[in-house]
Amino acid sequence: MSADRFILLKHGETRQTRIPLPPGFGVKVATDDSEGRLAVLENRLDVDIPPHVHELMDEFVYVLEGEMEIDFQGTTHRLTPGMCALLPHGIPHAMRNASQPPARALQISTPGGWDQFMEDLFAAGPAVRTAEGAMDLEKVNVIGERYGMRYTKGTMALD
Repeated sequence: MSADRFILLKHGETRQTRIPLPPGFGVKVATDDSEGRLAVLENRLDVDIPPHVHELMDEFVYVLEGEMEIDFQGTTHRLTPGMCALLPHGIPHAMRNASQPPARALQISTPGGWDQFMEDLFAAGPAVRTAEGAMDLEKVNVIGERYGMRYTKGTMALD
């Protein structure tokens, strides 16, 4: 029954994940909770997210606190608290923090899978990092392939 999937989280609570996610990441609704229909994460934008594309998922971002920028089809859009954007699947985009403290946003992906991608990515640990400690996006793309997700540029800093 669908009622068996009811979830109620208190302020600051997140769903348990297969592996611990870094501070600033929290799963509110896991892909498995929604029978694959969506995933909801609360994220703090501690690092810039280089150009990438979701071949399968639409991504909805709602800014809770701070400011962020989204690059979409040659235009940079600045989002402030209460603003949101729908990033359609199949179109490359990038995101970056534009405030201190870093922006905090609610991210909804449909269908789900984004939470599982993040778990797989953080479970890989050093195996997907360059010697300098940045994310090696070629290696990250191997993980992302399962989720129809790929980065279109070389590396991503972790700090």
